Amino acid sequence: MKPNLRHLRVFLAAFDTGSVTQAANLCNVSQPAVTQSLHKLEEQLGSRLFERTSQGLFATEAGDMLAVRVRRALNLLDAALGDLAPRMRLTATTSQLTALVAAVETENFTLAARRLNLAQPSVHRAISDLEKDAGRPLFERISRGMVATRVAGKLAQAAQLAFAEIEQAEADLGDLVGREVGRIVVGAMPLSRSSILPDAIARFRQRRGSLPIRALDGPYDDMMTALRRGEVDFLIGAMRNPPPVGDIVQEVLFEDELIVVCGPDHPLMHEPKAPPRRLASFPWIVNIEGTPARAMFDRVFAEATRPTSLVETGSMILMRELLVVSNHLGFISKVQIRSDLRNGSVVKLPAQLPDTSRPIGLTFRTDWVPTKAQSEFLADIRDATQSLAH
Repeated sequence: MKPNLRHLRVFLAAFDTGSVTQAANLCNVSQPAVTQSLHKLEEQLGSRLFERTSQGLFATEAGDMLAVRVRRALNLLDAALGDLAPRMRLTATTSQLTALVAAVETENFTLAARRLNLAQPSVHRAISDLEKDAGRPLFERISRGMVATRVAGKLAQAAQLAFAEIEQAEADLGDLVGREVGRIVVGAMPLSRSSILPDAIARFRQRRGSLPIRALDGPYDDMMTALRRGEVDFLIGAMRNPPPVGDIVQEVLFEDELIVVCGPDHPLMHEPKAPPRRLASFPWIVNIEGTPARAMFDRVFAEATRPTSLVETGSMILMRELLVVSNHLGFISKVQIRSDLRNGSVVKLPAQLPDTSRPIGLTFRTDWVPTKAQSEFLADIRDATQSLAH
């Protein structure tokens, strides 16, 4: 759900004070407004949040769980709103922040409106109202459209993370009553898609038969951006050293080895001690620039004759098929291509290359708190990698 910020603030005030009266005073609303807000929130979440007694309000287990998430969400949001103008903590609405997020990402009001299925004037008005309260513009006009200011970008990211916390809360509350709510979104790098996630998902499905899992692929930088916005729960694959930003943490699962592979009839199969110069005389299939595997390939051949014929791709399918029909050499993860090695469609070249191991692991936002289902899936991933760690 997209949360009503006023309802969330009222809920947290009621949780902290245990009183409708005090919550009304703190939020500067009437007591009936507090009661109505709590009722709407309970109705929307399908959970009873308070036991109402003559002594006051007492949070249920669902109320306790929601309070943790709401507090995290509002702390994120209020820090960014406070950087613009302190009063915006009370005036900013969900619809305004949703419009801001869409406008920041699309850099165009018309595209933002289309994404939100709204009229363009509605989005423009929402942004204008935010700018009025902030007392400053949130976008700068440039030749190709508009770009968010630094504080606007920071607020948009905080809003996305706050909304993600509330989605996490829905999943927490659903789990409490045996309902599978929400979804798990994984930023899956190539190795994980072929060797880790299939096993982990199969394990997870034995317990949770219907919770949606999305395994996204794409450039690492795009997935990192999605992670930091709260659109992706975690990344799995080759780790970066050093980490690209300071607000993420990495957990090593195992060390992977990069090897040279070729077709079964490749001429070099009869030259087990072929030197780097000889290897470099053949055409190669390598990963694209900017990836750990490519950086390692470039280091291996830094002092040798650099191969002049390269096919750059992230597709293991293309690599496999090209190796079968030509004398190309491939540089790839041993784990990633192990199925092809088993069935003999490609073979490992008996060449000794120095220092070709790299860490494979998980990447999270520093302050991310997984739901119960997400924690279970992470445990399944760790179990699935045990056999790969040796």
